[in-house]
Amino acid sequence: MSLLVTDVTVGDRPGRAVHVVEGRIAWLGDAADAPGAHRVIAGEGALLTPAFVDAHVHATSTGLALTGLNLDSSSNLAGALAALRAHAERSAAGIVLGTGWDETAWPERRGLTRHDLDTVVGDRPTYLARVDVHSATVSTALLDRIPGIAELPGFSPDGRLRLDAHHAARQAAYGAVDAAQRRAAQRATLDTAATLGIGTLHEMAGPEVSSADDLRELLALARSGPAPRVVGYWGELSERGGLDLVRELGLAGAGGDLFCDGALGSHTAALGSPYSDRPDTSGELRFATEALVEHVRACTLAGVQAGFHCIGDAAVSQVLEAIGRVVEEVGVAPVRACRHRLEHLEMPTADVLERMRAWDVVASVQPAFDATWGGDGSMYAERLGVARALACNPFADLADAGVALALGSDAPVTPLDPWGGVHAAVDHRTPGSGLRPYDAFDAATHGGWYAARAEHATGPLGVGAPADLALWATTDGLSRVLADRLRPDCRLLVVDGAPIHGGSDQ
Repeated sequence: MSLLVTDVTVGDRPGRAVHVVEGRIAWLGDAADAPGAHRVIAGEGALLTPAFVDAHVHATSTGLALTGLNLDSSSNLAGALAALRAHAERSAAGIVLGTGWDETAWPERRGLTRHDLDTVVGDRPTYLARVDVHSATVSTALLDRIPGIAELPGFSPDGRLRLDAHHAARQAAYGAVDAAQRRAAQRATLDTAATLGIGTLHEMAGPEVSSADDLRELLALARSGPAPRVVGYWGELSERGGLDLVRELGLAGAGGDLFCDGALGSHTAALGSPYSDRPDTSGELRFATEALVEHVRACTLAGVQAGFHCIGDAAVSQVLEAIGRVVEEVGVAPVRACRHRLEHLEMPTADVLERMRAWDVVASVQPAFDATWGGDGSMYAERLGVARALACNPFADLADAGVALALGSDAPVTPLDPWGGVHAAVDHRTPGSGLRPYDAFDAATHGGWYAARAEHATGPLGVGAPADLALWATTDGLSRVLADRLRPDCRLLVVDGAPIHGGSDQ
């Protein structure tokens, strides 16, 4: 079957058309010269672009937030508890799951405790992830379900959990989600992504954030269509069997959210010097360097992409040291061929940028982090001090150094919002750190393909490329959309040549 999307604006050129055959772009040119097709969609002058790629997503958690309790709009402790009470009353049985609370701007100047939760939910197990999802507050009923949790690093008697205690609680909480609830959550994420013009999601799965079954089910759901494409990653060290699932499921890489550290908001990102607001801690590195060296070595020799969650400067330095040691052992060419990934990369130093460029290491970054927490008066400044805060997420430096960039949301940490991500990458809260508009758009489209080692030689709109296209409800060219920070609605999303959202035949 063939498809023609005609009378569209491509870039800033109106009157264009794209011909798709067997899922790939077969022709691109003036609409007047377009070949015939089995199906024709009239664009009526609307803007046509490559579909977005969100390079870092947690689909089930995102869907549970979309369909469940989302506390990101709570402006104070009382409001969060009121939202919890209303949600618990609406869903009268089972575990209560929520996410998104952020105490840094609350007037009470403290986060939720298990005593707060117990007052609302009684003996019902409850897990409420902080906005960065690297800490959570849980109810007494959930703590009672996890033997030995009080002995784990990061445990606090008030129910605020970090580090290993948090990972154990998260596994218990999401392990209580039944198959029907999980499938509904995954479908909600895929459907929402499609309405936003996202053609591909990079699912960052792993034993500490989801499960192998969760990933299997998500991949099967996406393949059953119609849905955005899901590119799967599994974040587990090779010495613990991480490569086995990669091979079994044909995943894109052994990494993604392989947690080398935590997050700034939870004081768990690993820093080279202490936190400004907690000088008693610099966060924690979660692995010995030798374990990371072994992982990079095993992945590189297998030709598999490795990926690492590394936010703090100490974690970034540790990962680059591990990659560098493998470069010394096997040479730079095999390492470059794997195109290993650093997820989040909020605090890279100048020497990091040069090594990333030389070794073709991809920076998978989240512009909404800067929009939400950046600048001189937000969470970064509170945690790090103003000077370090303003140096976070140096997108312009990365681009100027020749480091490959891919944009993502880390949903549910920040929402699925591809146009918002592009604009946030340009309008960085530190002057001079933002991307040029077209570079930001490229990182949100072609950058995701490059990060997954699946880019087409002629680009995402080149002849022969997979037909992943988004048609937007605007007749403005891409330059105007970017310049005016527009966020047009998606009229049509095509993935692998098949319309999966919107569209009307001529």
